[in-house]
Amino acid sequence: MTEEMTVNEYIRMHFETRAIHAGQDPDPGTGAVVPPIHQTSTFHVPDPGQPGEYRYSRVGNPTVERLEEAMAALEDAEFALAFGSGMAAITAALSTLQAGDHLLCTRAVYGTTYSVLREHLSRYGVEHDFVDLVEGDVQDVEAAMRPNTRLIWIETPTNPLLRVIDIARMAEIAHGHGALLGVDNTFASPYFQNPLSLGADLVMHSCTKYLGGHSDLVAGVVVMNDGDLRDALHRTRRLTGGILGPFDAWLLHRGVKTLPVRMEAHQRNAFTVARFLDGHARIKSVHYPGLEGHPQHELARRQMRGFGGMVAMEMEGGPEAARGFVAALRVFTSAVSLGGVESLAEIPWFLTHKSMQDTDVAIDPATVRLSVGLEHPDDLMADLDQALAASGG
Repeated sequence: MTEEMTVNEYIRMHFETRAIHAGQDPDPGTGAVVPPIHQTSTFHVPDPGQPGEYRYSRVGNPTVERLEEAMAALEDAEFALAFGSGMAAITAALSTLQAGDHLLCTRAVYGTTYSVLREHLSRYGVEHDFVDLVEGDVQDVEAAMRPNTRLIWIETPTNPLLRVIDIARMAEIAHGHGALLGVDNTFASPYFQNPLSLGADLVMHSCTKYLGGHSDLVAGVVVMNDGDLRDALHRTRRLTGGILGPFDAWLLHRGVKTLPVRMEAHQRNAFTVARFLDGHARIKSVHYPGLEGHPQHELARRQMRGFGGMVAMEMEGGPEAARGFVAALRVFTSAVSLGGVESLAEIPWFLTHKSMQDTDVAIDPATVRLSVGLEHPDDLMADLDQALAASGG
């Protein structure tokens, strides 16, 4: 890789090659195989009357742009824009809407995305409805569309219950009404799913999760093929200051290189965990798209190349049983977030989805979400087993 390659050239390569080489051309000044971090806020402008390519890191930074090149290559996209967090990326994407526009959102949605719609965008005259885009009839979705609907927003698999939404069908409905489709692809990662290839217009990742992979950074990205949409999002980022810092961009780019091997290992362990929990006397239900009993298993097989590392379950005994179980875990850490090398457990009702309590989109307070890490599966099984026994009452 001694000559710079275009995004299109990288897209023709296998995913593993793209993950390692896209945006990672050797430094032209020194030949360093790993490009340097441009840890600077400002850049020298040789001609005061003619700013060069770079002048201020809120506007653009070479380290961030190398990461964006890599993210575009991984999602088979023309453009990518990095943000300071997943929520900054989502908010920028939703901010393409204007007063009087209408957004249709899946009822199965991350709690903070729900809050942004209810508490933030609604203040600026953007209307929204929550619709069951997982189990709902297509006619119900069509009926929920309005003349002013400009965007359908989904996540698939959903957080936390791992429901799967038909991306191609949602894109068909959106485009039939002159709207765009945005997809939160965080749980699948670009290794297991590429929504743009299924008709989506915007794809968002909380890079804090699988893309970074080591629980040591906060970042987000939006990828797309439309240049005008890219320019609108770039302007939003420049004006609102949601840029990703160069050091976090460098860490994230390093994490991306091992994404394929990590995702395969996450999936192997998640399958082991899901099969262990499925049918356990203390577990009411288990949610993992890879299980044949999952209601959207066949859809997941069609639109995904793998099923990911997240598992959710509802426990017998209600929320107190769930709290006792999580408190008894020793290898799994009780913490929010997901996608790191270490296994995490949380109760969404109290943490990530707290804002949805006492609403018609609330989830079961006995739900436990597991981010299955890369520890040895025998140790994970032993930990789950002892915690189920210890919290059995």
